[in-house]
Amino acid sequence: MNHEISRRHFVTAATASAGCFDLFGWLRLHSEELRQTGTSCILLWMQGGPSQLETFDPKPDHPNGGPTKAIPTAVSGIHIAEHWPELAREIKEVAIIRSMTNREANHQRATYQLHTGYVPSGSIKYPTFGSVVAAELGDPKSDLPAFVTVGSGNRGGALSGGFLGSSYNPFAVRKAGRKPSNTETPVPVVRQSRRLSLLGRLEGDFASSSGKDRVDDHRTLYARASRFSFSSKLDVFDFDTEPSAVREAYGDTEFGRGCLLARRLVEAGVPFVEARLNGWDTHADNFDRSVRLAAQVDQSFAQLIRDLRDRGRLDKTLIVWMGEFGRTPRINGRSGRDHFPAAFNVAIAGGGVRGGQVIGKTTDDGMAVADRPVTVPDLFASLCHSLGINPEAEKRSALGRPVPIVDEGNVITELFG
Repeated sequence: MNHEISRRHFVTAATASAGCFDLFGWLRLHSEELRQTGTSCILLWMQGGPSQLETFDPKPDHPNGGPTKAIPTAVSGIHIAEHWPELAREIKEVAIIRSMTNREANHQRATYQLHTGYVPSGSIKYPTFGSVVAAELGDPKSDLPAFVTVGSGNRGGALSGGFLGSSYNPFAVRKAGRKPSNTETPVPVVRQSRRLSLLGRLEGDFASSSGKDRVDDHRTLYARASRFSFSSKLDVFDFDTEPSAVREAYGDTEFGRGCLLARRLVEAGVPFVEARLNGWDTHADNFDRSVRLAAQVDQSFAQLIRDLRDRGRLDKTLIVWMGEFGRTPRINGRSGRDHFPAAFNVAIAGGGVRGGQVIGKTTDDGMAVADRPVTVPDLFASLCHSLGINPEAEKRSALGRPVPIVDEGNVITELFG
């Protein structure tokens, strides 16, 4: 049985069966509706490549599984690694894809691809998915940035607006829980407005000659930054008004605070937030390090799901947990696991995704995908589907080349069945 939806086949069939029904017109209207209702995405990025055997595809009955045990979850028949007890309780909201497969085994290249959907190219700088979501679903009138990253690291320059322009670069927050630095303005609003007006006049000559696009981009950035600095919505970054019980529920870690900030931001209308945790490059001491890393994520991930569900936001918020690849099933001589893109896992919740299921499987030794392979373009097409974004929509590169948001990906139908 073919579980994939070919977008072109689907469009052809839909057009033929519905006569004048305009699918892409519907997608545009639906995108506007989602923009108005605050649909958003939270990416929990595990930099370094988390081991699938120590997360959501354990192999306790095979030597490749090492000492990691599997535990039952709230859904009968689904077992995950023992280090994730809190998420195990919330698995009814989570879909696990165990059959992700790819070729890129270099950190920088794979991080770039798992952020943009494209392998790096010397001729085109592709926008990260957060920038695409910001462009498609962001409100240009909002005081808040449409794309926020929380935590350190931007390996391989993966996080940028690419050919969409620097106005779609992420707003970076290093420490969650307090107002961002450099947002205090040394002059009153009136003086700031006069300065911006003067800057606009100074840029006029350059804009009228050869620099219109760059000037427009620059003006957009300055206008947004000015609006942001004077906005009352800056309080969303400050946790002083958040009950202590809620803060404790997310965990006393930088990543836990990042997840809490992500929840606050999507509630405030930010369409894309990435919270990052570094350290998953476990070439040595994989098992002890995976325990420590999972302890930081398990509580926060589970609480993010609970919090969004309790506040009526989970259906409108897509949560994606992933890294750039997995780790080798075979254990190396340093009790570690090396880079392994051939078979790894991703966990997804919210955003209309049907939780409580596992998609695909790997062989008993974990060395290959045994059923239902899922590619990076398939994953991105599915994320677009959840967010109401047309994956075939084309954007123009700096050289004028039309580039689709997703290249030849097929929606993973089981996610939404």
